[in-house]
Amino acid sequence: MKNIKNSIRITGLATLLLFSQSCKDVLDETVISGIGNDYVNTAKGFQDAVKAAYSTLRYYYGTQQGLTMTEYGTDIYATGADGGYKGFHFYDGQLNPTVDYLGNTWDELYRGINTCNAIIERAANVSGVPDAVKKMRVAEAKFLRAHYYYILLMQWGSVDLRLTETLAPTKETKRAPESEIYAAIIKDLNEAIVDLEAKAQSAEYGRATRPAAETLLAKVYLAKGYSTSKAADDFSKAAALCKTVTTAYGFKLLDDFASVFDENNQVNSEIVFAVQYTSDPLSNLTNGVGAANGGNNLHLFFGMQYDVQPGMKRDVFYGRPFKRLRPTSYLLNTVFADRTNDSRYKKTFRDTWLSNNPGNNLNAASFDDSKTKVSFAAGDTAIFIPGVEWTKAQRAAKKYQVLVPSAYNEALFPTLQKFFDTKRPDLTYEPGSRDYFVFRLADVYLMLAEASLQSNNIADAVTAINMVRTRAAWPGKKDAMTIAAKDMTFELVIEERARELAGEQTRWIDLKRWGLLVDRVKKYNPQAAVNIKDFHVVRPIPQTQIDRSTKGTDGKSVFAQNTGY
Repeated sequence: MKNIKNSIRITGLATLLLFSQSCKDVLDETVISGIGNDYVNTAKGFQDAVKAAYSTLRYYYGTQQGLTMTEYGTDIYATGADGGYKGFHFYDGQLNPTVDYLGNTWDELYRGINTCNAIIERAANVSGVPDAVKKMRVAEAKFLRAHYYYILLMQWGSVDLRLTETLAPTKETKRAPESEIYAAIIKDLNEAIVDLEAKAQSAEYGRATRPAAETLLAKVYLAKGYSTSKAADDFSKAAALCKTVTTAYGFKLLDDFASVFDENNQVNSEIVFAVQYTSDPLSNLTNGVGAANGGNNLHLFFGMQYDVQPGMKRDVFYGRPFKRLRPTSYLLNTVFADRTNDSRYKKTFRDTWLSNNPGNNLNAASFDDSKTKVSFAAGDTAIFIPGVEWTKAQRAAKKYQVLVPSAYNEALFPTLQKFFDTKRPDLTYEPGSRDYFVFRLADVYLMLAEASLQSNNIADAVTAINMVRTRAAWPGKKDAMTIAAKDMTFELVIEERARELAGEQTRWIDLKRWGLLVDRVKKYNPQAAVNIKDFHVVRPIPQTQIDRSTKGTDGKSVFAQNTGY
């Protein structure tokens, strides 16, 4: 199948140089490529510009910066032992306008937006591209522009709304009202839906399709429905879009939850839209200066410190354990409380490590005090996490170390296994080649359940959520996983999204759009409970953006900082 992984990087176009990465004056911008601004006006340049517009997705999805802004500091994940950017976990003074992840992400999103603006405005004058193809490419650009503004709106609230191409650096900026940004996003997506391919996947896998745009528009309506810009029909519109996606294009939930994340089966019937990665480092890069080193590197961040334990050493299969995120007690004990009927705890977390560093009479590590020496042959179980407490006698009866909940800490914890990448060339290699699933069908069913519940259509809500729940059932347990109308509550939606989507860059935005971020962090994330305040539902505007905007008569930037920062 053709794909759009190997897109040209056209970072030298003036259309892409809206903002500088540095704190210097914006007029000090440096062009980093010899490709001329007129290149996008040619048939090949136009096609390459559309491909380049997708590359901004690779800055946010499947990367540490995107993960930091979407999973850190929620009710389901707390900080691990290592790593920086912990202000996003703690909501303390480390989360401030000078943090580079904020500025770099902001700049990259606006680069993507300006590339889309150039495509949309210049399309009419490009010759050599069939009108039907041109119309589809413009629709892709509108989908991407809406996508980037959705991220900006969810993370920062009111931002600068630019819907025309910026041809030169400028200090003329302003913050548009939230309602105006929602309107622009919705307009782009409605127009894109008409002209995008009306099928599950494009012939060039990775391009936006009609169901991808419908899914994004449903997300936008769901967010808008809880906002100050809400309309009475937001939830019903979201439900209608989700129902179309689940019925009109042939998408199908895979039979086994675990198979969704099989790295050898990435193009499957459940994927609505994916950001593509490859083993080619150049293709993985974004357009942005100072962007990530390339690749989907989520395999790094959820791992516990297995590699210093007896019988174990670091390898490609078990991954580099960066120990950035560990599950909260709420995620383990409440969200995943049912392990008898629901297979997702077992299939979400790695619980067994087989010895890859065998030996006899090895000194036991500290977490299992039931034994002082252990011996392993290659392939023997070296570490097991039962997920429940075992007595010392029960642990002593096993030849391996048993990690029980009372021994969990910031270095030792159940390890999310959705993103492991065994195709990396060596055990130190950080970039991964797995695609990142932005929208998958289970998410759409859960959105449908939520939107239907908020529209008081309980029957549709129950049907939708049961699609996800029964797929997750252990054999013979589907009846036990099926809920009735009396069980269909908003709390179930909150927990079901955590069960299904843990780690998948959805949680922070879910909590924010529901208006529950502060409340649930206080209840379920002790690390952040003391510090989080109401203003943390948006991020600080990057200081670089404030500094490079026009000053008012009072000498202050016209681009105001978000309250509280």
